[in-house]
Amino acid sequence: MTNVVIYVTPSCPYCIRAKILLDKKGVDYIEHRVDTDNDIREEMYQRSKRFSVPQIFIGDFHVGGFDDLYMLDLDNRLDPLLFPEQDSD
Repeated sequence: MTNVVIYVTPSCPYCIRAKILLDKKGVDYIEHRVDTDNDIREEMYQRSKRFSVPQIFIGDFHVGGFDDLYMLDLDNRLDPLLFPEQDSD
């Protein structure tokens, strides 16, 4: 499974939805709260060039926010990013 990092705030509904989607897929992820640590917020900005949350990374690939994650899932492009070892068709 590819390393997943998600930058969040606890009250953000899109952050909650993103985590629910990842949880349903059985994905472990590293969660960084940007509301309590300015260094983490700056790290998120340097990686994504965005201040909005969530910001989601699968490996080095910047997914974007929840809408982007959801669209990848609808297009059947999320699982190959998350589970590349299973993509041996």
